[in-house]
Amino acid sequence: MSRGRGNKLTGAVGEFLVAAELCRRNLVATPFSGNVPHYDIIASGEHGGHLAVQVKTINGGNWQFSINKFVEVSRDGGRQILGALLPEPYPNLRFVMVVLGSDGERDRFFVLTWPQLRDAIVNGYREHLGRHDGVRPRAPDSLHLSLSISQIASFEDKWDTLVESVTV
Repeated sequence: MSRGRGNKLTGAVGEFLVAAELCRRNLVATPFSGNVPHYDIIASGEHGGHLAVQVKTINGGNWQFSINKFVEVSRDGGRQILGALLPEPYPNLRFVMVVLGSDGERDRFFVLTWPQLRDAIVNGYREHLGRHDGVRPRAPDSLHLSLSISQIASFEDKWDTLVESVTV
């Protein structure tokens, strides 16, 4: 299987798993299969409330992001300087980070608001830069980062926070 096709399938599986879980929790969930820029699913409650949900899925390892999607980044020579936090790209955006289970393991879900995800990412990146005096050791100009499961572990299975936001 080609890498691009595999990534698309991984993403689709994650989106359908999240949509199914939202339906189990009495929400109508409509996936858009990557055709909308900032979200993958619209979840609607019984009384008309709705939320946009972005799904990020991995088979293992870490999620991959670019820091400049979450915070302003400037440079001073080889040093990266983190500035103002960026606002969420879509009002009340929720994220569900999915780790697909393998070999009989269960799938794992981490449910966050956009600011919670942003803060976890920026704090981790800031700590990494701090250990290296602001200069990325191998690729000083890179804005790439990895988000590990341990960085968002406290958000595992926090479906109630999403469901309550839709039904209010």
